[in-house]
Amino acid sequence: MIFASMKINLVSDTVTRPTSEMLQAMFSAEVGDDVFKADPTVNALEAKAASMFDKPAAIFCPSGTMTNQIAIKVHTQPLDEVICDHYSHVYQYETGGYAFNSGVGMSLLQGVNGKIEVDQIAAAIKPLYDWLPVSKLVVLENTCNKGGGSYYTLDEILPIRDLCQRRGLKLHLDGARLFNALIETGETTQAVGAHFDSISICLSKGLGAPVGSLLIGETEFIRQARRFRKVMGGGMRQAGYLAAAGIYALDHNIERLKIDNDHAKVLGKTLEDCHLVEQVRPVKSNIVIFDLKDPHTADQILAKFQSKDIMGSAFGPQTIRFVTHLEITPNMVEQTINAIKEILN
Repeated sequence: MIFASMKINLVSDTVTRPTSEMLQAMFSAEVGDDVFKADPTVNALEAKAASMFDKPAAIFCPSGTMTNQIAIKVHTQPLDEVICDHYSHVYQYETGGYAFNSGVGMSLLQGVNGKIEVDQIAAAIKPLYDWLPVSKLVVLENTCNKGGGSYYTLDEILPIRDLCQRRGLKLHLDGARLFNALIETGETTQAVGAHFDSISICLSKGLGAPVGSLLIGETEFIRQARRFRKVMGGGMRQAGYLAAAGIYALDHNIERLKIDNDHAKVLGKTLEDCHLVEQVRPVKSNIVIFDLKDPHTADQILAKFQSKDIMGSAFGPQTIRFVTHLEITPNMVEQTINAIKEILN
């Protein structure tokens, strides 16, 4: 499908719009009332996602923030604590929802590019004293947004899973961009599902659906999740029109994520050779984060890119993020490379 706008929008992979084929799937969807579990397309999407990760159940929600917040709510009690990296989306970008919705605290670990290791987690688990929160849940983010699209491999996840099982902690995966990681590692969704108590995946980023995320887990966990989705205002009615986009995305848009990752790596390599760039975070998937040398600011440099119809986002006073996605063509990548060389040298 040819999109109307010719701007090169690298702000986020959330800016993607449905293709004509996806829209046709949406228009053709059979729908019902999902609050009554009577929307056949939502039911089909949930069954499909659960099967992909070899779990018995899933629930369709409006956003990844909601799926993450529901997972925290179901896995914890007030005065418990969540262990995660300080870059984690559940801490950085969900409005403190862990405190508001669940009454829990955060134990923030200093990982590398958003990735924490088993020894760090073990050291963070608190003893059962009256004056301390109870360590109850570990959250991993794959890929890590603020970490520049870094990802865990199964070899890195396995010892964390073993620790959680030994110490009685639950393990949740914020897998908003999980498929960008799996397309690089070649690992399977079933293998990922075996190591987590719950998994959140987003359909409206690189997969190209307009709305929606899925929370995947055991039957009782999802039963409770449905109640919390309702109390959070996430119970939808004829949501099958949106679910149809999700089914199309899972059927057609996973393998092509390799294109987005490769585009990001090309941009990252170009930035490494630029005079005004202090450093480029390792580009592992479809996110490129780079820091500028003094005295240049993100706002100044982004304005120069904007003048060339290229949009990115400020990730700090001197930090810029570009995110590639299905609307970014090879020609757009070439145009961006030329702009990078002109603006940053």
